[in-house]
Amino acid sequence: MKRSTLTAALTVLAILLLQMASLWASGTAPDAVSLGETLPLWSCLPFAGMLLSIALFPLLAPGFWHHHFVKVSFGWAAALAVPFILSYGMTAVHEIVHILLADYVPFIILLWSLYTVSGGILLKGSLTGTPLVNVLILLLGTVLASIMGTTGAAMLLIRPFLRANSHRKNRSFMVVFFIFLVANIGGALTPLGDPPLFLGFLHGVPFFWTLHLLPHLLVAAGVLLAVYFLLDWMAWRKEFPEGPKPVSGNQERLRLLGAHNFLFLVGILGAVLMSGVIHLGEVNVLGVHRGIQDWLRDGILILMGILSLATTSITIREDNQFTWFPILEVAYLFIGIFITMIPCLAILKAGSKGHLAFLINAVREPVHYFWATGTLSGFLDNAPTYLTFFSTALGSFYPGMPEAQAVPKLIAESSIYLKAVSAGAVFFGACSYIGNAPNFMVRSIAEESGTPMPSFFGYILRYTLVFLVPTFVVVTFVFF
Repeated sequence: MKRSTLTAALTVLAILLLQMASLWASGTAPDAVSLGETLPLWSCLPFAGMLLSIALFPLLAPGFWHHHFVKVSFGWAAALAVPFILSYGMTAVHEIVHILLADYVPFIILLWSLYTVSGGILLKGSLTGTPLVNVLILLLGTVLASIMGTTGAAMLLIRPFLRANSHRKNRSFMVVFFIFLVANIGGALTPLGDPPLFLGFLHGVPFFWTLHLLPHLLVAAGVLLAVYFLLDWMAWRKEFPEGPKPVSGNQERLRLLGAHNFLFLVGILGAVLMSGVIHLGEVNVLGVHRGIQDWLRDGILILMGILSLATTSITIREDNQFTWFPILEVAYLFIGIFITMIPCLAILKAGSKGHLAFLINAVREPVHYFWATGTLSGFLDNAPTYLTFFSTALGSFYPGMPEAQAVPKLIAESSIYLKAVSAGAVFFGACSYIGNAPNFMVRSIAEESGTPMPSFFGYILRYTLVFLVPTFVVVTFVFF
């Protein structure tokens, strides 16, 4: 990261913090009217600009993007934050600080810990990426995603997957299907698998209820694995029409180095689970109320990452081609994404009183919940999108009933609606690079290893519309 780029980013952030501090000192109270009810749709334009920058700059101006993506991200954040604060005062300050402390910081800490710990695990040896071997790796990752989270499974397996296929010419489609299955769809079976399901768990959905999504996962994963095997088999036959060439040199047996890092992964998963099942009270930080257990979780995650760095040989990380760039890229870009999407989330949360009322009011049948939750989850944070339509379903069936009573009744009487919301939030995260955090990291790691990846729109046009959407249509006809 060049010093000028970092200086510019910090300057923009400092200006925003000074504006927030001055408004805080004035003692202005937040507006009584719900923010989402007053924000116009055009307030989402900075978010659209952020997405278009991620989509177009790497394609049209790759050199500029490589050197200035931090400035672009902070620029769009400032384009939203400055007029937002000037217009809404302390309400805007609170929303920005809230999304940074309650959402962005825990998000980055979790990603950093998983990225750091999994980067210390090295599968060494001769593993050849044949179509069958690749399908088995994807299948393993799909299973692990619900146990250790989509981010953990993706970070654990992406490097061995890339090394196994380093001899292959066409690797782009392999990584895309890895994103489909390991970084998204595989996380549908437990609250540990994907953030929206964990959010449902916090709101009263039983921990093992999500196992009801197993048939949906089997259909979606089965279709995609079958398609992948066919594509890989055809690519294999094209690359090796006379059969694969004999491997030169001595074959090295498979070995797992840095295996003690699995203990730190267990620590990470335990910390995440702990934060959802115990309540130690709340603490107010800059006006944001967060549970003490959440701060404790974040501290444990940081500790797990530090222990991994301290106890893992540098040689293992070097052989794993471990660098900090992928996590830094995610951290810089997602701060722009999180801040600019504040109006979009607020309007969604306003439900029928916001400017997206036409969308909320049109959601009535399970198929509507599946596609509406999914489509928005592909480009917005899928956790609040899940919660929006989860609350919509509760309000539609049990208006005025306390959540603690409404959730069990929804599960007992109309569980298909909760299944539609849950499957949509998890599955559709695969629709774009920003649909789920590990998508972007997998792409970055693949490009660092020399695997060319499709552009933002290329990903959607060549893969999402061609492979994912038809798969979701099949899921719709079978279940919804």
